[in-house]
Amino acid sequence: MIVRIVFLIFLGFLCNPLPCTGQDSIAVEDLDEQKELKFQRYFFKALSEKAIKNHQKAIENLNICNQIIPGDVSVLFEFSKNYLFLNEIENAKLYIEEALNKAPKNIWMLSHLVRIYQKEQNYLPAIKIQKKIIQLNPNKKSTLVHLYYLNRDDKEAMSLIDLIDKEKGLSRKLQSLKKSLESRKTPFVKKEDDDLNNLIASFEGGDISFTTLKKLLESALNEDIAVFHQYSKKGMDLFPAQPYMYLMRGKSLYLQKNNNHAVDVLETGIDFVIDRPDLELEFYIILAKAYDGLKKTSKAQEYRNKAKRLKEQNQ
Repeated sequence: MIVRIVFLIFLGFLCNPLPCTGQDSIAVEDLDEQKELKFQRYFFKALSEKAIKNHQKAIENLNICNQIIPGDVSVLFEFSKNYLFLNEIENAKLYIEEALNKAPKNIWMLSHLVRIYQKEQNYLPAIKIQKKIIQLNPNKKSTLVHLYYLNRDDKEAMSLIDLIDKEKGLSRKLQSLKKSLESRKTPFVKKEDDDLNNLIASFEGGDISFTTLKKLLESALNEDIAVFHQYSKKGMDLFPAQPYMYLMRGKSLYLQKNNNHAVDVLETGIDFVIDRPDLELEFYIILAKAYDGLKKTSKAQEYRNKAKRLKEQNQ
């Protein structure tokens, strides 16, 4: 009887592995060879369809897999990921919870459940799951800081940042997050006039809010590009979890012809975009332009294609 190779190829194909915890997870000795090969064939078809964002077709192939081997953990996990891409949150939850009933300590699946809760901005259960992940892998504390930040649990976030700092020091992202948490303590100074000079005065006078800085950047982009460059950098430092600030900084770097840095910032920031197709589209457009500037035409076209598909999906 052949040994199942699904998980090993799955690891290399997606870089998102399901750890093999024992012989039962990688070998099914009571299946005949024909049934086994059929399962593998449809499972790989599902992976291929997901890779080209044909998620409904991927689900169809996974349904066949589930008929061949009901309740296979890898299939349940893939169901959940595809439903999440389709923004079918309840189905995504249903399948990942079923998978976790079979493998409750699987960090990759627990992290996926955190992403689901995060997408629906349901941070309390996400925090609870992330704490379980930290028990399994203490190096995952930075994600918990981010969740605390999003849930406005500033005291918990700062306490955990201090702990991480003592243990191993802070990454650049955590340093930025710490600055953002400290800015939240600053009282707002309201200014009714939204012209550029007053926005700058308001911001520098203590109104270090996302709303004020967003207005300032939008105004500066049209009126004073040097001010735009200056404050787009501040935006990244103050609001490291806001994708809009990554977009503005990436746009600033692109306009300065610093395309390598622009790509780095934009590809980091797009990971923070959740349920904002308008914002996602802007990232794709600027990324395509930045890659054009680097003369990487295939990457530029890749992002133009993503922009085109996104427009079609939201028409």
